[in-house]
Amino acid sequence: MLSSKKNKSTDHYDTLISTKSEFEGNLHFSGGLHIDGCIKGNIIADEQSGAVVRISESGVVEGEIRAPNVIINGRVVGNVFASGHIELAKKAMVTGDVNYTMMEMVMGAQVNGNLIHQGAEAPRKGRKNAEPVLSEVAVGKGSKAD
Repeated sequence: MLSSKKNKSTDHYDTLISTKSEFEGNLHFSGGLHIDGCIKGNIIADEQSGAVVRISESGVVEGEIRAPNVIINGRVVGNVFASGHIELAKKAMVTGDVNYTMMEMVMGAQVNGNLIHQGAEAPRKGRKNAEPVLSEVAVGKGSKAD
């Protein structure tokens, strides 16, 4: 009887890293990943899957995260790339750049890095002209002031 019910809730996660678990190495997945423990390595989701990474208040990730949807309420040391949306909850602490298309950030969340908006048509690994243009503007302003 229970097996006939399908859970279509967004709270359904295929993989759980519990509070008493530590995973070392790169983790590739699709579907839902819920992290209460610690991952030391990169997390890479299948882009076409609509995958979700959720890092709870007790969760820690030391590595890069690449997933369509990311929800953080724990600690991340590394860059985050969210091609769909990212939610930074009250206790989120990110040390690294956050690359996003859509973002929700709650009061109390912390980011020690850059917030980089990626348009829907922008490539995932940085924009070709973004850094040189910013550098030229900064250098140009500095040289005009001299």
